[in-house]
Amino acid sequence: MAIKEEVFFEGGPHIGDLVLNSFIGLTIVGLPLFVGALVRRLWVHYRITNRRITVIGGWGGKERSDVIYKEIAKVVTVPRGLGTWGDMVLTLKDGSRLEMRAVPRFREIYAYISERLDEKARQVSGPIGKRPPAAS
Repeated sequence: MAIKEEVFFEGGPHIGDLVLNSFIGLTIVGLPLFVGALVRRLWVHYRITNRRITVIGGWGGKERSDVIYKEIAKVVTVPRGLGTWGDMVLTLKDGSRLEMRAVPRFREIYAYISERLDEKARQVSGPIGKRPPAAS
């Protein structure tokens, strides 16, 4: 019997990321930031469930990354847009990383993810916006 997967969050990057980068994109220097935000808005999709984290992205939204909670070694977050949205980096136990940019409700999502991590990963991740403790 399969365990039912319950969706906690499903959606794309925060619209504020696109709006803010649209204003910055009015300058030549800010144009790459605008293009990056536009591409994220069009093709990136996040799905966070009780069993896994899925990020769909890449050119045309054709790449998919699935991570189960027991594979996560550390989560680092950085608030953006006056704390309205944030970026997350999930470091996996094999050393690879999964970046999630402009995540809406990132504090709630971080708390949800943290609850599902093993104790060691939870200790390494630390609070939002703070650097994790240095490895000894």
